[in-house]
Amino acid sequence: MYAEERQQAMAQAITRQGRVSVADLAEEFSVTTETVRRDLSALERIGLIRRVHGGAVPSSSLAVIESGLSERDLANTTAKDLIAAAAVALLPPPGSIVIIDAGSTTARLATLLPRDHRLTVVTHAVPVAARLAGLPQIDLYLLPGRVRPTTQAAVGSDTVAALADLRADVSFVATNGFSPRHGLTTPDREEAATKRAIVAAGRRTVVLADSTKIGVESSMRFATVDDVDVLVTDSAIKPDDQSDLDAAGVEVVIA
Repeated sequence: MYAEERQQAMAQAITRQGRVSVADLAEEFSVTTETVRRDLSALERIGLIRRVHGGAVPSSSLAVIESGLSERDLANTTAKDLIAAAAVALLPPPGSIVIIDAGSTTARLATLLPRDHRLTVVTHAVPVAARLAGLPQIDLYLLPGRVRPTTQAAVGSDTVAALADLRADVSFVATNGFSPRHGLTTPDREEAATKRAIVAAGRRTVVLADSTKIGVESSMRFATVDDVDVLVTDSAIKPDDQSDLDAAGVEVVIA
């Protein structure tokens, strides 16, 4: 079977079954899992399927893939608490400027900012701003833009323009997926544009992502592996993923 024929058959199987794992596709088509991943990437590029952790779903599922903030906040809570606590050690010196991205783990980091560590915090996330408003050690700046109900974060041209004029010491970034091959990804185009601007605005980029995000590729890339200085994750990260990130020059901190 030629690659094009195999890919078409894979797309049909994914559409028919709703969700198919990489392992099942490898067995069905008698190819390696790496070949399956390449085929799925090719199918995703042309919009036929959508890659998710461990497999793929039909592109028609796109609208329901991105879970809301409240749903994500209830997932992997122990790992996220540990990751946020470990990220506190990566804060720049008092008096520095940090950007805190929208996300369930980054919101936890905002809650843990030390009371004796004065910082200027810039965010586009309403939940982050709500946690920090009124704290005496925090000079808080809330970015403009349209607030997305799903992430409760401001996005759009006004948000990106405000970030373009900013230079921060550290950007603390959340992500839906982090693939050593493809970089940081998220399902929404406007969210990706805002995250891209957050990464560009920081002298240093620290990604907070639990291990279920590692190896996942969503549809919109907002940063490459080269843009990331540190990944803070949990101990369930797969050894192969950690090795790939180490080889790419990303410092991996295990919470």
